[in-house]
Amino acid sequence: MSDAIIDPDPDVIKNSLAKKMGARTEYMHRLQTLQDADRLLLAGHYPNINNENAKRAGGNGRLTTTEFDSVATQILAEAGPGIAAGAYAKVTVKPFKHVFPRV
Repeated sequence: MSDAIIDPDPDVIKNSLAKKMGARTEYMHRLQTLQDADRLLLAGHYPNINNENAKRAGGNGRLTTTEFDSVATQILAEAGPGIAAGAYAKVTVKPFKHVFPRV
């Protein structure tokens, strides 16, 4: 079964962008490890704007979809680098049904 890890970007966390950037290397390493193990379906963030300047405009959260059981996904999510760095106050895990593209 697949799960979606949703990290909303709360307005209440001060310096959240700096905290996210500080955790980025570890986050990217984690994604690569998941991909190497064929456990990652997709990962990305929600930019504030939809154009080539999106990085400078910041974002409002991210989404990671994985192939684990829900308990393992919840543990993975709660131990994430963004949570540990204080960039995100909470993380939500929901079942995810991968429909397209067909693999």
